[in-house]
Amino acid sequence: MDKQYTTEDLLAIIRRLREPDGCPWDKVQTHETIKHNMIEECYEAIDALDSGDDRAFANELGDVLLQVAFHAVMAQERGAFDYNDIVNEICTKLITRHTHVFGSDHAGNAEEAYATWETNKKKEKNLDSYTAMLKDVPGYLPALMRAAKVQKKASGVGFDWRESEPVLDKLTEETDELRGAIESGNAERIEEEYGDLLFSVVNLGRKLSLQPEIAMNKATDKFISRFEKMEDISRKSGADMAKMNDEELDKLWNIVKMA
Repeated sequence: MDKQYTTEDLLAIIRRLREPDGCPWDKVQTHETIKHNMIEECYEAIDALDSGDDRAFANELGDVLLQVAFHAVMAQERGAFDYNDIVNEICTKLITRHTHVFGSDHAGNAEEAYATWETNKKKEKNLDSYTAMLKDVPGYLPALMRAAKVQKKASGVGFDWRESEPVLDKLTEETDELRGAIESGNAERIEEEYGDLLFSVVNLGRKLSLQPEIAMNKATDKFISRFEKMEDISRKSGADMAKMNDEELDKLWNIVKMA
């Protein structure tokens, strides 16, 4: 039977890799040099979840845990905190923010529970203004996800449209403004108006209870699938897509799209 490793085994392995005669790569890493790995591993874990393969999901969650443990070991080396401090922080946070479970507050549904969490979070982080709550949304989040979270927090104080129709009108307005910016040739203005259009698209998705990251990834996957079919058709006909003109490519795209 294979050994059943524990969290202590994981921490011991990382410490061994960090020793002077350990792994040449692991022992020279810092919080800064591996911080991007945390983002990548989280995305890979989500991919595994979506695949429906539980073994793969567990494997990728292990990679996420490795990042937590790696940072814990490096922090302990410099006398900042250790793995137990991390566990203590999250346990404390779960208790103090779930006052509807561990305290005297009441939450009869998911919305009330979320509101209680946000109220307690605001107190703990000393977020003394509505703007501070918006600024508290991490800048490292993917842009679409960050926009949606900022919009949701603004909605919490009433700054929002009640229906989706005005947001659709806003899309038209922002599209017209982007068109005007393009006509002006001002690169800075074009970027600004393009960003405004994207922000409005995210807002529409939020009003329709859609996750922009998920919707965008599905759209990208659909594009890749259609592109693959275009390439397959062109190869079977002995043609090279790279040598086709715009009209031929457009015709091929419409064939695939209508299939």
